[in-house]
This record gives sequence, C-alpha cells and structure tokens, in this order.
Amino acid sequence: MERTAALPRPELLQVADAVARDKGIDRDEVLDAMEQAIQKAGRSKYGHEHDIRAHIDRKTGEILLSRYMEVVEAVENEATQLTLPQARRKKPDAELGEFLVDPLPPIDFGRIAAQTAKQVIVQKVRDAERQRQFNEFKGRTSEIVNGLVKRVEFGNVVVDLGRAEALLRRDELIPRETFRTGDRVRAFIYDVRQEQRGPQIFLSRTHPQFMAKLFAQEVPEIYDGIIEIKAVARDPGSRAKIAVISRDSGIDPVGACVGMRGSRVQAVVAELQGEKIDIIQWSGDPATFIVNALAPAEVAKVVLDEEANRIEVVVPDDQLSLAIGRRGQNVRLASQLTGWDIDILTEAEESERRTEEFKTRSKMFIDALDVDDVIAHLLVTEGFSSVEEVAFVPLEDLTDIEGFDEGIAGELQQRARTFLEEQDERNSVRRRELGVDDALAEIGGLSSGHLVTLGEKGIKTLDDLADLAGDELIEILGKDSLTSDQANAVIMAARAHWFEGEGERA
Repeated sequence: MERTAALPRPELLQVADAVARDKGIDRDEVLDAMEQAIQKAGRSKYGHEHDIRAHIDRKTGEILLSRYMEVVEAVENEATQLTLPQARRKKPDAELGEFLVDPLPPIDFGRIAAQTAKQVIVQKVRDAERQRQFNEFKGRTSEIVNGLVKRVEFGNVVVDLGRAEALLRRDELIPRETFRTGDRVRAFIYDVRQEQRGPQIFLSRTHPQFMAKLFAQEVPEIYDGIIEIKAVARDPGSRAKIAVISRDSGIDPVGACVGMRGSRVQAVVAELQGEKIDIIQWSGDPATFIVNALAPAEVAKVVLDEEANRIEVVVPDDQLSLAIGRRGQNVRLASQLTGWDIDILTEAEESERRTEEFKTRSKMFIDALDVDDVIAHLLVTEGFSSVEEVAFVPLEDLTDIEGFDEGIAGELQQRARTFLEEQDERNSVRRRELGVDDALAEIGGLSSGHLVTLGEKGIKTLDDLADLAGDELIEILGKDSLTSDQANAVIMAARAHWFEGEGERA
C-alpha cells in the first residue's frame, strides 16, 4: 500500500492540551485516547480483522495510520500474520516475531466514525480522570473534607470536593439531617476503593473518627499530640462518649477538650447536630476506666471477669436508671468505649444474688461433704465454690480457716475426694448407658459430668464433638463450664484423628 503524506494537525495537540488542563489529567493520556478512537475508526473502514494502529506525533499532531502484520512460522490468521518467506519478499531481512508495518492513507472521518471516535475519547478521558481521583484520594482516608452538595439521590448525597465527587450515603448521615443542592458539608473519608463503575470516595458523618477529627481541629493540644484520643463511641445525633489522656501531667485533658466556657466542645456539638458528648478521662486500669465511662452515674463496686471480658457493676438503687440510660444508651456506649461487656446491678439486687449464691453453695457442701451448716457457711465465706477446690487445695488453705485444725481439714479433703470418686463412678456408668464412646472420654479437658451432658445431647463420638464449634460446646455444657480457649482446645483434640496419616501420605 502506498502511504499518503499525513499533514500536521496542530489543532489536535491544542485540543489535547485543553482537555488535559480542564480534567487535570496527563496530556499523553488524552492523546492515547485519541489514538484509540482513530484506530477504532480505521478498523471500521478497513475491516475489524486487521491489526490497525494509529499514532499521533507528539510534536506536530500528524496522524499516522498503519497496518501491522506479525511474522510467524505457521499462519493462523491471514489478516494479521504472514510466514517468513512471505515477509522476506517485502523485507529481505525480516525475522520471526517481527512486525511488518504498512502505512495507510489518512481517514476522512464520516459522521458515524466521528461520533464513535468522540465516544471513545470521552470514555477514555473519563476513565483517566477517575483514576487520577483515585490516586489523589486513596491516601487521604481518615481525613475530614469540605465540599458542596451537588445533588441528592434517594437520600444519598453526592458531594463535589472540587477535583472529585464523593458519596455520602443515607446511612452515613446523622438522623434527621437533610441537605439541599448547594449546601456546604463537612464529612470524614472512611473509604476509597475501586469498583466496577470506577473509583469511589465514600464519606461519613456518623463514623466515630469523624468526631475525633473534629476535636483535633478544635483542640490544639490534640493536634500537637499532647492530648491523645484513646477511644470514641457514638450514638449519632443523640449522644457520644470520648476517652482522652494527657501526655503532660500539667494539662487536664477533659478541661482542654471542653474549652473555656465549653467553647471547644460546643463547636463539635454544633457540627454534629446537637449530639451530647461525655468527655472521659482514660485509664489503663479497666475498672477505673469503666467507672469513668459510666458517668454521670455513680458506681459502688465493680467485679471483673477478665477471661470472659465481662465486668459486673454495682450501683446504688437510685442510680440504676442513670447508669443504664434511656433505652440502655449509657451502658451501651460505655461498653463500646471500653470494649468490655457490662452487667449493671443495684446494691439490693447484688445483695439478694449473693444471699442466694451463699445458700446454694452452703447446701452443696452440706450434701456433698455431710457436714453441718456452720462448716458449710465457713467454707463459702472463705471463698470456696466447689467440692473440687476443697479436695485439691493445699491443706494449709483449709487449716487457715478459723476453727479448722489439721484433723478437720484432712477429714474434709478425704470426704471431698470420696464424693468426687463416687460421682465419677456414677457418671462413668451413666456415660456407658448413653453410648458415649471411650475415645471421647480420653480427651483431656472434659470431666465425667461433661461427658454425661454431651451424651444426653446426642454427642457420642469424636466426629459428633469435632463437628461442633467452641461456642456451641460452651452452650451445651453451660457458660461457666469452660473458657473459650479450653472449648476450642477440646474441639481441636476431637478433630485430630481427621488428620492422622496425612503427613505420611504427603
């Protein structure tokens, strides 16, 4: 094919420069989009089966259109490939894998071809613009941005950030909050990700960190790192708790966040549509921190269960409603803030429960050890809660109890051990009656009583036990039977036989 001289087209470069400036993307990306559009039009004219490529000279704007043919050993597509002998008739030094380039005459764009080219250019430029937005904002998550409401669609707010658009979804808006086109909006970037329709920037006004960042803007000591925000919990639009700590013993973190006459906290409250904010002193001691977190309620006593990550809080009777809050809001936010499960009892409820526990444990010792109520009460008062404890504690732990000598202590231990042996024997008989496999009894961590309970629930083989999850096992045996780690260890031990021999096969 003879090449028709291509004329310089400086106007193409001017258009590319204008689009690049307007959209904030690279000039070469615009020219690449134009090349693909011309290439598409060329294939429409000469046939889609051909490998037609376009190139725009970056200095003159000259459009070069060419057909490429690959030199191969065996031709699979005659439109894009030719053999080495065929290639050498055109170019004597041609080699395998090389492309022969035939120049094509410039295209006279018709209306349809021009429209197609425009669509390709617009799409490519839009893709490049979105990629630029993604690259610019992907490192800006956790920042607060200001923008203008561009439009509202089904309650979702599209925000113009100047060089990008972001989405503030309806569920990320503070309840009862409304925006109209043209309103200014301040929000928190919580995610920037690539989606099928392109990069998306997601905003939130309900995220706990939005409030933390607002405080950082209002309180210079937070921005400077003197005061640190350790935790935030929010019920958006209603109430929030924020825990702070000072790195400088001379600065009160709560006072600094409140500001002179509440000026600093009020600026945050105004932005959050009147959300009430409790500012709390953070403490490394969980009990102290939880007591602080339940403010304004007063706490009389706390009991921590670190294994279960649960804390029992006892409050005066007249403080119960304040501690719980309207619809449980105060205790819920305190739980979120501290990361502990919080149970709240009044002093009267706790006293009643302690009395009931005392009676139950005393009766257990009277029945199991065949002792009178005085000895049973002494054991409970000293903190003994099970027959196993009496049977296996060091003897001096019993002789330390007032009124107990070595004879009484030894007799109590002997009776406790005899009771446990007889109980184990009864449980073993019952286990066999239920058809629980001996293999299940050999797993460590399960008592004879546990095995009977499992058998009564239909769990009789290693496979039955192995199919359970740790929390299911705890639910079956009772919440005080095993810790989460112990339950998971039992399950893994039951599953061990599934993997026996795998190492040898490997």
